[in-house]
Amino acid sequence: MLVGCATYRPAPLPTVAELPRDVAHLQGAPTDGRALDMLAFQRLVLLNNPDLRAARAQHDVAQAQMLQAGLLPNPSVNGSIGYLISGVGDATAWTAGISEDIRSLVTLAPRRQAAKAAAAEVDASLLWQEWQTLGKTQLLVVDLVEGERLRALQSHTLTQLEQRNQQLRKSIAEGNTDLTAASPDFVAAADARTSYDDLQRRLLGQQHELAALLGVAADAAIPLPATLDLPAPDADSIRSSAKSIERRRPDLVALQLGYQAQEATLRAAVLAQFPMLSIGYAASQDNSRVRNGGPAITFDLPIFDRNQGNIAIAKATRQQLHDEYLARLTAAHGEVEALLTEQSQARTQLAELLPALPAAIHDADQATSAQQLGLIDLRTYVDLIVAAQSHQAAAITLQQTVLEQQVAMDTLLGTGMPDSLSQDVIAP
Repeated sequence: MLVGCATYRPAPLPTVAELPRDVAHLQGAPTDGRALDMLAFQRLVLLNNPDLRAARAQHDVAQAQMLQAGLLPNPSVNGSIGYLISGVGDATAWTAGISEDIRSLVTLAPRRQAAKAAAAEVDASLLWQEWQTLGKTQLLVVDLVEGERLRALQSHTLTQLEQRNQQLRKSIAEGNTDLTAASPDFVAAADARTSYDDLQRRLLGQQHELAALLGVAADAAIPLPATLDLPAPDADSIRSSAKSIERRRPDLVALQLGYQAQEATLRAAVLAQFPMLSIGYAASQDNSRVRNGGPAITFDLPIFDRNQGNIAIAKATRQQLHDEYLARLTAAHGEVEALLTEQSQARTQLAELLPALPAAIHDADQATSAQQLGLIDLRTYVDLIVAAQSHQAAAITLQQTVLEQQVAMDTLLGTGMPDSLSQDVIAP
């Protein structure tokens, strides 16, 4: 009997938490030092993210709760001894009995179903948390890759403007240029410096966020790809995928499983309205050695409490889950249409901008050659360079917007998840 008993072992909390200072030290990290692609980032986050590791402990809790819900109730044993103190008897009286709770057996099946669906709901919720974490990782990678491209461009623009400012200040000091005429150039350089500093701060914060998702130190070097592929638009495929979103997106699947669990809970509450009933066997002996035995029944009289309160709570909870699921599903379809419209606008703007980009770059190249030959002054040269770089910055910003929208769309649709996710999650 002792071998079958559970034992206790202490599990002390850690006193020191050290984060790796190199991505190569993470579980599943490539060892060749190459830049990570999007799939590599997703894999590393799934394997190493501290929050996801902590959240996965909920799975074991849910499985333990499912185990508890499926256990048969223990039979009850009772007994007593009555020692003879006085009187005509010549023996010790005793009573003994054993009984089993019948109502617990009646509600056992729906309680098991509820616990199984609840455990599957936990797994689907964990999957949704992982899915959202992957979406956030993808957004950060997009923002950092495109942000670095924009930073390099802004740095070059800022250098050109500051060189022109030095020439203008020298010209003003020599009395060849009026300060009023040069003030727009000074303002442009100050605005460029502000934009560049803001971008650097934003990129540093995003780098720290990505490091936290990966589970590495904030100052760890993260090998990012140089560029990202811009996916081709496919609105018809997105709308077709949206029709089965409720079978694929983890949060909607979790709500469905939660609703199934509540359905089983309501059935158990309805069955539990019948009186508490215990059936068993009892035997006794009095002090004169007269013995008797037979079946024993114990039940409650359902006069005041017929489990109406628990039934009402279960019904109201089921309706709440029904309404919450409908609201989430409606919002998901609305978000898909809204995001499609925004994505179409961004792609249209990008398509209109890209044809003018080669001409602007060509003008900048011509201006560079002309300035080296002394054919144009510094001010005209810098204006042409800044104009070309403004076109490039606008294109990078639009490309970043389209990539972010694509990541958001994939997260919204549950792209990559199987259409039978609810069956996959609840399967034993």
